[in-house]
Amino acid sequence: MVYLTRVEHFNAAHRLFNPGWTRERNEAVFGKCANENWHGHNYELFVTIKGAPDADTGFLFDVKKLSGIIRDHVIEKLDHRNLNMDVDFMQGRMCSTENLAIGIWQQLQPHLPADVHLHCIKLYETPRIYVEYFG
Repeated sequence: MVYLTRVEHFNAAHRLFNPGWTRERNEAVFGKCANENWHGHNYELFVTIKGAPDADTGFLFDVKKLSGIIRDHVIEKLDHRNLNMDVDFMQGRMCSTENLAIGIWQQLQPHLPADVHLHCIKLYETPRIYVEYFG
């Protein structure tokens, strides 16, 4: 089994806020992340796929194609957007990094060929905070 990782970058704003809670409770749980005026991150996205290399090319999957899939189905939807308001696959979800990683997985999985498997989404919110999702 070979693992291949493509790294991408995007910038996005969000707000952590549960509409069923009071403002005080949101601030107590989410702190500055509940700010009414939003806040943003410079996200680093690691997409890892796995499979067997092709006998003819030696590739697990063409990285240009992988980059295009990530760009078309994730980066174009997220970069310089408000995750709470602008991103269709985050509607109705708390816009945590955990839920964003799950949403990214769900956006990518259907677009990979049957012999290439999504292994992991690693999403850095900051250099010191990241989430890994293995489906």
